[in-house]
Amino acid sequence: MNERGSGTVLAVAVLGAIMLAGGGALVALGVLAAQQGVQGAADAAALAAADTLSGRDAGYPCDNAGRAAELNQASVTSCDADGLVAVVAVSRRWSRFELTARARAGPPGTP
Repeated sequence: MNERGSGTVLAVAVLGAIMLAGGGALVALGVLAAQQGVQGAADAAALAAADTLSGRDAGYPCDNAGRAAELNQASVTSCDADGLVAVVAVSRRWSRFELTARARAGPPGTP
């Protein structure tokens, strides 16, 4: 039996596996970075709504939350106000993924 060239086949297989794993890692890191951006959009939207609830900004809390989310390429999926506390959920598509995040904002010491 001639085993000549089997090292080349093995090297190609190993390189293919490394490239496949590297590609998967790049996609995973991209999703992680995009999720952080969506969380930032949720935080900004909740803060905008809470500022409106406190009287610092004019307008309607959920409208201001929507504008803040849009500035971060996201859209508000839910917006609730309880006193001076705002709870906002946002979403954004990234590639084939639908990324979502929630955030809560209000005055210090509010439960």
